[in-house]
Amino acid sequence: MTSEATFRIAVVVVMVLTVAVTAYHRLQAARSGEKVSRKDEGYLFAVILRTSGLCLFSATLAYVIRPVSVQWATFPLPIWIRWLGIVTGVLCSFLMYWTLSSLGKNLTDTVITRAKATLVTNGPYRWVRHPFYLTTALLMASVTVLAANWFIGASGILVMTLLTLRTPKEEQKLIEKFGQQYRDYMTTTGRFFPRY
Repeated sequence: MTSEATFRIAVVVVMVLTVAVTAYHRLQAARSGEKVSRKDEGYLFAVILRTSGLCLFSATLAYVIRPVSVQWATFPLPIWIRWLGIVTGVLCSFLMYWTLSSLGKNLTDTVITRAKATLVTNGPYRWVRHPFYLTTALLMASVTVLAANWFIGASGILVMTLLTLRTPKEEQKLIEKFGQQYRDYMTTTGRFFPRY
C-alpha cells in the first residue's frame, strides 16, 4: 500500500516543476520593461482572483507541510486514481512549459495585451486559444486527486471559474489588438478545447 507521504512528495514535485516553469517565463516576459495595467481587468476582480489563487496555494501547501490541518476535507479515492494524478501532474508541467514557451514575451497575468504582442497560433495555440487555462485546470485537478482533498478541488474550481469569466474580456482585447486576424483564428480554434 502506498503511503500518504508518497503523494505529498508528488505534490511537491508537481508544484516545484510548475512554479519553476511559470516563474521563468514570467521573468522573461517582464524583461520587456513594459508595465501592464490591471485597470481594464478591474482591481476588485484582480484582488478576488489573486485571493482565490492564494487560498488554493495555501491549502495545497498545508497538505504538504501539515496534512492534518486539511484532513477534514479528505475524501476517499482509489490508490490507482491518485497514481494517475502523479502522471498527469508531471505531464501537465511539461505542457505548461510548451504553452508558455510558445507564448513567449506575450505573457501577462491580466487581460491586457502587450504593446509589441504578436498573435501566437503555434504550439498548443494551434488547437486552442487558451491552453494556459486548460493546463492550469488539469494541474489543479491532478493536485486535487493527489491530495484526495475536496477543499483544494473547490478552490481550484473557484479560480478556474474566475478565469473563465475573465476570458471574454481578454478575447475582446485581443480582437482590439489583432482585429480580423484574431476573429479568423477564433473560427478555427476552440476557446478551451480543440474543435473537430
